[in-house]
Amino acid sequence: MADTQRAVRNALLANPADMAVAAATISVVLMIIVPLPTVLLDVLLAVNLTISILIILISLYTRKATDFSIFPTMLLITTVFGLALNISSTRLILSQGSSFDGKLIKAFATFVVGTGGTEGLVIGFVIFIVIIAVQAIVITKGATRIAEVAARFTLDGMPGKQMAIDAEYNSGAISEEEAIRKKTDLQHEVDFYGQMDGASKFISGNVKVSIFISVINLIGGFVIGMALHGESFTTAITTYTSLTIGDGLLSQLPALLVSVATGIIVTRANATGSFGKDVTSQFTRDAKIYLISAAVLALLALLPGFPWYVLIPMAGLLAFVGIRLARTESDKAEKDKVAKAGAARKPEAPSDLSPIVPLDPISLELGYGLIPLVDKDKGADLLDRITRIRKESALDMGLVVPRIRIIDNMRLEPSEYCFKIKGVQVGKGLIRIGYYLAINPGGVSEDIPGERTKDPTFGLSALWIAEEQRDRAERAGYTVVDAPSIIATHLTEIIKRHASEILGRQEVQAILDALKKDYPAVVEEVNKRLTLGEMQKVFQGLLREQVSVRNMVVILETLADYAGITKDTGFLVEKARQAMGRQICLQYADSDHVLRVLTVEPSLEQRIIESRVDSPAGVIAALEPSLQRQWIKALTRAVPVVQQKGWFPVILCSEAARSLVKASTEREIPDLVVLSVPEIVNDVRVEAVGEIKLEG
Repeated sequence: MADTQRAVRNALLANPADMAVAAATISVVLMIIVPLPTVLLDVLLAVNLTISILIILISLYTRKATDFSIFPTMLLITTVFGLALNISSTRLILSQGSSFDGKLIKAFATFVVGTGGTEGLVIGFVIFIVIIAVQAIVITKGATRIAEVAARFTLDGMPGKQMAIDAEYNSGAISEEEAIRKKTDLQHEVDFYGQMDGASKFISGNVKVSIFISVINLIGGFVIGMALHGESFTTAITTYTSLTIGDGLLSQLPALLVSVATGIIVTRANATGSFGKDVTSQFTRDAKIYLISAAVLALLALLPGFPWYVLIPMAGLLAFVGIRLARTESDKAEKDKVAKAGAARKPEAPSDLSPIVPLDPISLELGYGLIPLVDKDKGADLLDRITRIRKESALDMGLVVPRIRIIDNMRLEPSEYCFKIKGVQVGKGLIRIGYYLAINPGGVSEDIPGERTKDPTFGLSALWIAEEQRDRAERAGYTVVDAPSIIATHLTEIIKRHASEILGRQEVQAILDALKKDYPAVVEEVNKRLTLGEMQKVFQGLLREQVSVRNMVVILETLADYAGITKDTGFLVEKARQAMGRQICLQYADSDHVLRVLTVEPSLEQRIIESRVDSPAGVIAALEPSLQRQWIKALTRAVPVVQQKGWFPVILCSEAARSLVKASTEREIPDLVVLSVPEIVNDVRVEAVGEIKLEG
């Protein structure tokens, strides 16, 4: 028995706050039925007024709405509490009549009605009606409407905010814990505004019921006072009107405070601090508004009939505030200026080095003599050209090139530049400022004087010529370019040749994140079948042979189709190429959709297939050295013949041989295009212009 009592006592005292709230809630409901003594009624009315004051103060000092998450529940409890008190006071007023001794209700009635007899009653009743009208029409209706709109827009914006959180998490900008916290806060915000939409109806209902109870007090008081208590008409109307006004005001004042708190809560969606801090910061941003307002009030004071003794002091006060704000702004600007100057003079303090020193994905280093090429103040447009090249690369190759860092390198010659990918040099050249590069594309009509050199991009023969020889060189058939064009062309070619090196896992993840918004099913399916690294290898295999990956949806759908069969990168690359066959064929066909190709002698093609060796780096053709030399020699005989006719050299072979033919020629002829038969689409006509065979 003792153990049972102890267990019950421990259960009741485990959480006193919960027990107190539960007891108070049940008591509020019982108050509607059980009559209360007037002393207890006064105490509870004071508690109701205090709670309302606390609610509005908490609303003013809350930084964001969701910090006061119990507000919708508090609206319900305070509404029921206020109605219970209103019912209890109505019971006492009707039962006791002129002998009612509730101190708070009488104090409110005396304060509003006064002792002015009938005139005081009329004035008090008018004030009571005005307060109720303001409460019902202005504050309650506005707060309810704002709550509805806030709930709708919060719910509509939830998917976009969730996607933004997912994008931040997928890009690595936030951790998993922070992503979970943000999603939880977002869910709380949606729940809060949804609850506020419904809870705001309690306020409007409370106003309507309070009006109804006041009418019952007034009419019922006349009937009970005159019929049951035997009071005269004057006594009855004076007593019950006064008590009704006091009771109505005492019930409506807390409701008015809670209504204002509701409006404050739902209108502070974008607040960054408490209401007082926001008012202070936003009303002291500019001194001019106070000075202009002071001038307007001063002008009004000069007009006939206006109370100058009111307007002039107000104008003076505004002018004083404006001058103080102007001085504060001036002092702050001066301090900022001094601080910046001190920071500029102060040498950098040694700081701890990061555990890693990241390399730029791609960078352009210039000798000090080429710095004018990137000086916008001197009209240089190289930076704009580089921006356009990045956009063109995204359109042509489907690869968004990372920002290209441009730095000066004192180790380079003054007129030298170089490109680096992840800190490793991939191209360099020399620029003679003030000269033009005349490139000999072949078939020039005359030689012109100049300093002989090589085109840094393609290695063609070229000349450095002065500006006055430019027209003559162009007439002679030379391709004449200026210094920024040399660097821009070289950069374009660097991006094409090294696109596969630029594409990293982070770039692949960014592509998938962007596609997931419009093609979530495709991205989810391919993510289940392949890892990020396996997808990266396929994309790199396509970019390595100048195949654009812009049509990413087709590539991912193809990978999803075949990844269940095998995850061999070479096989997946071939299937992706075949899925984009039309794109690849049209890239090398002429305007009539005619694709001119070189074929490989069947016996030679078979020997290449038989030399296949699978290595960790991919498939290679392990031809015998003598056969490899003969094979390359045969290619070097056939390719120039096709080029001289103005056609792009393309080799067509079987699917099994395509990757091997490309691998066997990549070192000696890196730009050679090799297609397989399954890549040829029906609306492209193939014309064989030669066959590659070994001598003898």
